[in-house]
Amino acid sequence: MATFVLVPGGWHGSWTFEAVVPLLERAGHTVHTLTLTGLRPHDDPATIAAANLDTHADDVLRLLERAQLEDVTLVGHSYGGMVITAAADRADGRVCRLVYLDACVPRDGESCWSIMNEGYRQSFVAGAATTGYAVQPPWRPDGDPRRRPHPLAAFLQTVRLTGAHADVPRREFVYCSGWEDRTPFADQRTRLLADPEWTVHDLPTAHNPMREAPRAVAALLLDEADEPGENSALAPRPMAQLGS
Repeated sequence: MATFVLVPGGWHGSWTFEAVVPLLERAGHTVHTLTLTGLRPHDDPATIAAANLDTHADDVLRLLERAQLEDVTLVGHSYGGMVITAAADRADGRVCRLVYLDACVPRDGESCWSIMNEGYRQSFVAGAATTGYAVQPPWRPDGDPRRRPHPLAAFLQTVRLTGAHADVPRREFVYCSGWEDRTPFADQRTRLLADPEWTVHDLPTAHNPMREAPRAVAALLLDEADEPGENSALAPRPMAQLGS
């Protein structure tokens, strides 16, 4: 049986995977979800202001250590791709699979800020205008009301990698094509498609497939979609949704 650690994207917490978790557990797997430091309901302003990408990678590493987890599948959504990359690079071989769910796949020296497009960068700046350290969630007509301000430093900090993350034997990127007019990940998809060490899947959803197509996401994680190593296109049940 597999062990999954699910890492949310910007402004979200563990609840963002609430429709996916029971599908994985019903198949007999162990699932851990995280709400990252600075996004927890009890976090005070000082905690939020101090939290950065290193803090969030340490959240993952502490979980691996505390629960004594090995052979872990790390799944990161959106900004969470930054987190699982940094954590895998420092995890001393505990990670066997990385799944980037419409997520940042950073190279050494990149940040969420540098990977995202101008629309996202503008939302980071505008969202942090009130406090200077916490980015308010961007307005969306169907935005999850549980979203919380996200530590600005986490979006800005560049990742420093030793290269150990590239030793993870399975690396997969899931491209959500249902918001192609706004996605920041099109060039990233092109890059990874050309890399034989990566598997690229396509989902015809907007940016939050965990909400729009939880069964398709679970099927991908459970290897029920396609034969390993082949690019795939997964069909979700239709449901209207915009970005994050």
